[in-house]
Amino acid sequence: MNSLRNKVQLIGHLGNNPEIVNLEKGNKLAKFSIATNESYKNSKGETIKETQWHNLIAWGKTAEIIEKYLQKGNEVAIEGKLVNKNYDDKDGNKRYVTEIVVNELLMLGGKK
Repeated sequence: MNSLRNKVQLIGHLGNNPEIVNLEKGNKLAKFSIATNESYKNSKGETIKETQWHNLIAWGKTAEIIEKYLQKGNEVAIEGKLVNKNYDDKDGNKRYVTEIVVNELLMLGGKK
């Protein structure tokens, strides 16, 4: 049990072109989302397809690769960890955000 950790693996398609933020000292941040699809048959035998959207961020060299090579529709495999954040919006309401911080990225086929 000591080897268990916060780890996420996904394969999906980019929903939009990545947003790249240039930070101080030349560091980069990439923000993007991918869609994963799952299919199953309901009690009537109909195939149901569900799409889940996942918000991802990547830093440094990984962000540079994303900026250079990825665009909307590309299929990728990622490995990362879940990060939960919260903040107060302009109206004072508490908001919660779950993101995946990408540690590894593998570019798969072309556009869907």
